[in-house]
Amino acid sequence: MSTLFIADLHLSEQEPAITAGFLRFLREEAVHAERLYILGDFFDYWIGDDDPNPLHTKIAHALSELQQRGVACYFIHGNRDFLLGSRFAKESGLILLPQEKMLELYGKRILILHGDTLCTDDVGYQQYRKRVHTPWIQRLFLLFPLFIRLKIAAKMRAGSQYANRQKSESIMDVNQGTVIEHFKAHQADWIIHGHTHRPAIHDIQLGDKTVHRGVLGAWHQQGSMFKVTKTAIELLTFTF
Repeated sequence: MSTLFIADLHLSEQEPAITAGFLRFLREEAVHAERLYILGDFFDYWIGDDDPNPLHTKIAHALSELQQRGVACYFIHGNRDFLLGSRFAKESGLILLPQEKMLELYGKRILILHGDTLCTDDVGYQQYRKRVHTPWIQRLFLLFPLFIRLKIAAKMRAGSQYANRQKSESIMDVNQGTVIEHFKAHQADWIIHGHTHRPAIHDIQLGDKTVHRGVLGAWHQQGSMFKVTKTAIELLTFTF
C-alpha cells in the first residue's frame, strides 16, 4: 500500500485538461492508495464555500467517491485556496489539517505543509500572508456578495503575478535556514511541500544525519506526486 501527496493543481474552469488529469489520477492511481494528501493550491482561487461553481461540485463528488472506496483524503490550505472551509470539506469528505502536520509513515517522520511559510526571504509576501490570514479580514471578505469577491480575487491574482515578475527567483524560493529550523523543531526525516513549483528532492546534512526535502511540481503540462511506501519515497510525474 502507499500514501500519495500532491499540490499546486490550480484547478479552474479555464484548464479543463488539468481537471481531466486529476480525475483520471483518482481513478487509476489514488484508488490503490491508503491515503491522499493535498498540500494546497488545489484550486486556482477560492472565494468561499458558497460559490456555486460546477467544477467544485464535480471535484467534491469525485473525492467523496474515492473515500467511499476506502481512501482517506486530507487537505492543507495553500495561498490560493486558504478560504476553503468546512462546507466543502463535508461535501467532499476532505479532512482539513493545520498548516503544518507531522506524520509517522512506515517508520519515517514526515512533516507536510504547503510551503509558502518556508519562503521567508520574500518579506512582502509574508506580510501579505499575515494580513489575509487575519480572521476578521476573512470574515469581512466572506460577507461580500459573490460578484464582488470575484472581482477582488481577480485583482489580487493580477497584483500577485505583477509582484512576482519583479522578484528574483531566489527570493521566491525557500530559505535554507528556515527549512533547517523546521527539521530540528519537528525532528523530521523528511519535509514534503509544494508552492515553489520546483520539483526536486534535496538532501541536507544535519550533523551525522541526512534529511530530505521533497518539493512537488505544479500540474501545468503533467501531474506530479510523491508516492510513499514501506520501501521508498519517490517523486513521480505522469501525463494527464
